[in-house]
Amino acid sequence: MAPVSREDVTIGIDVGTTAVKAVVADGDGKVTARVRIPHELRVPAPDRFEHDADEAWRRGPMAALDQLVGPNVKAVAVSAMVPSVTAVDSTGRPRTPGLLYGDGRGRVPGAAQQPLPAVGEAAEFLRWMAAEAPDAAGYWPAPAVANYALGGEAVIDFATAITSLPLFDGTGWNPRACADCGASVDQMPRVETFGSAIGQVRGSDAVLGAGAIDALCEQIVSGADGNGDVLVLCGTTLIVWITSPQAREVPGLWTIPHTAPGKSQIGGASNAGGLFLGWVDRVLGPGDPDTVDPRRVPVWLPYIRGERTPFHNPDRRAMLDGLDLTHDAASLRRAAFEASGFVVRHLLELSGAPVARIVASGGGTRVEPWMRAIAEATGRPVQVSRVPEGAALGAAFLARMAAGLESSIADADRWASVERVVQPRPEWVRPTADRYRRFLELSGSRLA
Repeated sequence: MAPVSREDVTIGIDVGTTAVKAVVADGDGKVTARVRIPHELRVPAPDRFEHDADEAWRRGPMAALDQLVGPNVKAVAVSAMVPSVTAVDSTGRPRTPGLLYGDGRGRVPGAAQQPLPAVGEAAEFLRWMAAEAPDAAGYWPAPAVANYALGGEAVIDFATAITSLPLFDGTGWNPRACADCGASVDQMPRVETFGSAIGQVRGSDAVLGAGAIDALCEQIVSGADGNGDVLVLCGTTLIVWITSPQAREVPGLWTIPHTAPGKSQIGGASNAGGLFLGWVDRVLGPGDPDTVDPRRVPVWLPYIRGERTPFHNPDRRAMLDGLDLTHDAASLRRAAFEASGFVVRHLLELSGAPVARIVASGGGTRVEPWMRAIAEATGRPVQVSRVPEGAALGAAFLARMAAGLESSIADADRWASVERVVQPRPEWVRPTADRYRRFLELSGSRLA
């Protein structure tokens, strides 16, 4: 790809579950170049979920940067999924698999119904990692590996660090908690504020900035900041956030601070995203969901590897209900997309928050049947973000902050733009609502 030519461009790199995505963005948030570097998601056993950390966290970001960097790039920042960890040697190269969110080696006894995502999972990852590689130079999550590869600085941001509770106590690494897992504070990465300058990109004059969690990066450029705005992140993980004017405890859901001052986000993460839909795609033959009779669709429970929000149960499993001889691959595909839409609606209803609008972001927004199913499951139009690589775009904005080109995260609102609006089709809304009630019955929800 040819080097970019506009002044003051920045690069955002997102280390995702199935690929590294990177974009070059100008000062108005216009993407002038993009690249995708796929990597393998390894599931060696039903409860294992890992990367070749050297491939995905080190070489992938380096390859993305090599294809995009040019003389006018002012800064680079990295976003990544959480939690994750690998053991590295003294050169920053991973020596072990990279453990990912939901891997059974991070299972915490009695962890259901937690107020924050995956509390204790990172600590259990570290415990396993320290036993597997006790002489490692460090135990780093994905963004630390990527930042070290790009600029020689093993750094993560505070938002990523806080998902490591109790290892990180909000102010720094907790020596006692780290020691309990077999590690020392010296083996953990440095923690800085997202959007701050943390070094310089190797072989370049560009600033290396601290990025943030992928979902946070997507949120800051989504424009979903108003009360009742719903952000649906359609990636390997399906994430739903409802913007609320105040923090509220909702059983089964997470409540976290919004990037907008004084506001909160209520919702959480589900396995009913690309992880489930990709599996369905692999096991079914071809079929166009748009050719299906709206009244003739079975009902999936999408728990192919347990469920996160709102059940927090890794042992739940998928189910297909109402299947008969008249159903074909197209019917089952539509049912799978509906299952993802049902999860969105379920989380919205559990939150009890009034819904103003739905904004969708992430790579899954390119899949039109998925967007239609969310619209028809919720009965609401879905505004689709113009840039599918929302996490990489948000990281590019944080890179601008690190380079001194922006002074406030609130200014990222001007980067938010809608490509299209997907309306629910009237003939689909009523039968889809009937199937939603069956979905609730099968899942044992208290809303049923």
